[in-house]
Amino acid sequence: MMKITRFTLSPDTATLSLDFTGNKSPEQQYQLSFEYLRVFSPVRSKQDQGAASGEFPGQEIPLIAHKKLVQLKKIEPVGKHGYRFVFDDQHKAIYSVPYLHQLCSQREVLWQEYLNAMKSNKLTREANISITQL
Repeated sequence: MMKITRFTLSPDTATLSLDFTGNKSPEQQYQLSFEYLRVFSPVRSKQDQGAASGEFPGQEIPLIAHKKLVQLKKIEPVGKHGYRFVFDDQHKAIYSVPYLHQLCSQREVLWQEYLNAMKSNKLTREANISITQL
């Protein structure tokens, strides 16, 4: 079973580094963009309800637009369930360790499928409004 040994938030590059360790496997490090984590959130917020979406994997790719500039503000442990990620667009979701590892190991394929789906549906990743930090 995989276990997360460290999270490293990098707001300047809008990325999260995750270090995993598991039984008989060497430590693995991955880097995911905040946008990718937000788009592939395991929970859909009310603002995402209108977007075409399915549960990952094996179903329709989520089409959550306008998240290119989203920031991951906080990560909170949630008992045995995983970690609550809090984004600056008010979205919160609990990511389990197996789900995070799956997102990491399938990142290239999932991201390309997402980009293709966005293009074919004429949607954009760009933010609707300019976001400034106060």
